[in-house]
Amino acid sequence: MQNRQLGKSSVRVSPIIFGAWAIGGWMWGGNEESESLDAIRSAIDHGINTIDTAAIYGMGYSEELVGKAIRGRRDKVVIATKCGMRWNTEQGSEPWPQKDNDGNDVTIRKNGKAESIAYEVEQSLKRLGVDVIDLYQIHWPDKSTPTEETIGALDKLRQQGKVKAIGTSNYDVEWLSRASKTAGIASNQPPYSILRRGIESDVLPFCREHHIGTICYSPMERGLLTGKVGPDRKFAPGDHREKHPYFTVENRKKVIAALEKLKPITEKHKISYAQMIINWTIQQPGITAAIVGARNAEQAEQNAKALTFELSEAELKEIRDTFTPLADALAVKK
Repeated sequence: MQNRQLGKSSVRVSPIIFGAWAIGGWMWGGNEESESLDAIRSAIDHGINTIDTAAIYGMGYSEELVGKAIRGRRDKVVIATKCGMRWNTEQGSEPWPQKDNDGNDVTIRKNGKAESIAYEVEQSLKRLGVDVIDLYQIHWPDKSTPTEETIGALDKLRQQGKVKAIGTSNYDVEWLSRASKTAGIASNQPPYSILRRGIESDVLPFCREHHIGTICYSPMERGLLTGKVGPDRKFAPGDHREKHPYFTVENRKKVIAALEKLKPITEKHKISYAQMIINWTIQQPGITAAIVGARNAEQAEQNAKALTFELSEAELKEIRDTFTPLADALAVKK
């Protein structure tokens, strides 16, 4: 599959984007640095030209790893990162007590203020070791700051040449509407998967109408849709999935059962469940790209193989229909 234009911007991204949240260690029970570096390099080598990270992932650690991995190959990659979640200031909204990678207590706050964004971009540029960030996104809406101020600050960075395009993440239609009236938004990054389709009713149509790219995160629902997270799976200390509502033993059994119903599709194309789900996601109307994580080189290579085939319209419908009962049940529970 060819790279896709991100909204009206000049940035073009691969339909699959390497997601660098897990390699930051935070909320994922740690990481193995050498394997993380190999995963990024393998993704690039196999046609995934875009890497999505954020300052908050490992409190800067993920960005540092990305910076190490892309040395000598900056011209081959599109770098997307996010700002607006601060762990080192008392300014901001919705304080969230957490532990950093060393086990220290930190309080994370959403901060979309102009002066904070101006500070953050300089830190991200240093950690990434780049002169310009291809896509710079506000990570979450900060309810204590007008979105006009936040988007205005991002657009100023674009005008200064520090970033090529700007985007939002986790914005609903109301926030997107205000943001898009302030400056040209290249993309929005919402959660979306075969199990979680809420954006199909409002956010996705808005973005399509206003020519805003959609980069979805968690299309594999944190590994749940790979078919490898069975009912007996135990998670490492600090792994947030242990308490995530999607990962109840009952839900894991239902997901495995749904995937097994679709085995004829995977056998026909000689693909894995994960590759099938990734391909389904990037073929959905309005989806520009899907962010998929990998812990090692082999996982990254296998993810990239989801770019090598296309499911038919009948197969796309069969996959959707098979998961609809479970998706509807999870939506009701939320």
